[in-house]
Amino acid sequence: MSNDLSPAQGSAPVLTVRDLTVSIPGLRDRPHAVRDIHFDLMPGEILCIIGESGSGKSVTANTVMGLLPDVMRVDSGEITFHGRDLLKMPESERRRMRGREISIIFQDPLSALNPLMTIGDQVREVLDAHGVGSPDSRAARVVEMLTEVGLPDPALIQHQYPFRLSGGQRQRVMIAMALALDPEILIADEPTTALDVTTQAQILELIRKVQRRKGMSVMFITHDFGVVADIADRVIVMEKGNLVEQGPAEKVLHAPEQPYTKKLLAAVPTLRDTDRPRIDDKPVVMEAKHLQKTYRTRSGFLGRMREVHAVNDVSFTLRKGETLGIVGESGSGKSSMGKVLMKLMPADGGELRFEGEDILSLDETNFRSMRPQIQMIFQDPYASLNPRFTVGQALTVGPLAHGLFTHDGARRRACEILETVGLSASAYDRYPHEFSGGQRQRVGIARALMFSPQIIVADEAVSALDVSIQAQVLELLNRVQRESRLSMIFITHDLRVASQICDDILVLHRGKVVEFGPPSQIFRNPQHEYTRTLVAAIPGAGH
Repeated sequence: MSNDLSPAQGSAPVLTVRDLTVSIPGLRDRPHAVRDIHFDLMPGEILCIIGESGSGKSVTANTVMGLLPDVMRVDSGEITFHGRDLLKMPESERRRMRGREISIIFQDPLSALNPLMTIGDQVREVLDAHGVGSPDSRAARVVEMLTEVGLPDPALIQHQYPFRLSGGQRQRVMIAMALALDPEILIADEPTTALDVTTQAQILELIRKVQRRKGMSVMFITHDFGVVADIADRVIVMEKGNLVEQGPAEKVLHAPEQPYTKKLLAAVPTLRDTDRPRIDDKPVVMEAKHLQKTYRTRSGFLGRMREVHAVNDVSFTLRKGETLGIVGESGSGKSSMGKVLMKLMPADGGELRFEGEDILSLDETNFRSMRPQIQMIFQDPYASLNPRFTVGQALTVGPLAHGLFTHDGARRRACEILETVGLSASAYDRYPHEFSGGQRQRVGIARALMFSPQIIVADEAVSALDVSIQAQVLELLNRVQRESRLSMIFITHDLRVASQICDDILVLHRGKVVEFGPPSQIFRNPQHEYTRTLVAAIPGAGH
């Protein structure tokens, strides 16, 4: 058991959920978001709820918090907190409880935080809403909470706006807001999904540390069994709104009873022991030499110029049909590198040769004819597709603009590619909102393949997906690569995924390459201290 503060034996549950059913309106794939679920949350316990997207995890959490959208309705069941049925409680009383007795950390801190308020004001707002303390004591409490969650220089950082903070720092602000009133129950809804491995490890340790010190009960929602292995006392497994298995973490992880649980465990990526077979005389399709990209910002009108070397003297060779992995924490320069390789952002120095020609020296007019040959799959399948375009429009607008197809030819090609990526041709006339996250990412892959490119740059292409969907998308990319002899540059913070799909790994730290080699060397015998830190932070690595 990972938690030092074990749940009190024989004590009454803090929260009890019995026969909870929440319906979904309209014609959906099922009538209920959750159906007849039941579980207890014990004092001082970390209970993990795990399942794929659409399993009902977040609906369960939002029902407990009283934050269900208006279109959803609780059909039956009860949720009791210290003997009080939350579902029968007046909204005014539920509002007083939120934050004070039951609090929540949301998955995406950037959308959950107000971009127009400083982070100090947002933490203070929680205290103001509940009328806690005096203005002076609230100001002191803000600094105290920002200190407790490990933010640097809290007295200064409280005056910053959310966009100035990294993803991990924003998540710490969310935790500070959730803990400001010392709640008895903390609900954490996928709080580490989009974070790199070291930041994720820090956030998990922070939640564990605060939970131990305050004796809180935690309901932790995740789709990653590696996280479950690190943090859980007990586990609930959900599938399509149904509770399929629950029990102590040790038992569910190592002796699961249900086929669905076994399937989820089997889909968790692991570090490979052997490298992918390779042929050394494959032609080189892209070569980088001493790439440089520096950001320069000035604080205030007369402030000092600040330089950040996002890409600092980076060199590599990419051969036909191979995959180069670029790994590192947030801020290591991975995404900046991807934008430079795509010529979405100018480099400040070095060479980048595609089929022997230095494309950095080409202006956009001269590079335009080459652009179809280097395509990108973006991290967020929700934001990267225009919601007003059908899937067919999203797939064909680029090739048509480049004059690669007639309208009929583009449609035929799009329908073929949709079948290739595991979607039916009927998807052509549907809109992105009609698809799940995994299906949308398949559309993103299809869009890149429409051009028959030589190189695909995949920027965190599976980081936001469930492990089972992630496994399917990785297999899809592997298959497409084998059939098309594509070369790939795979940018990721998940080292387990990188070991599955990459021929070589380039480890970036503050813009510099600190280690390079095949996955077996990088992950099984890392030479650099930074790489060793990344490997040690892999979720579930100690289990």
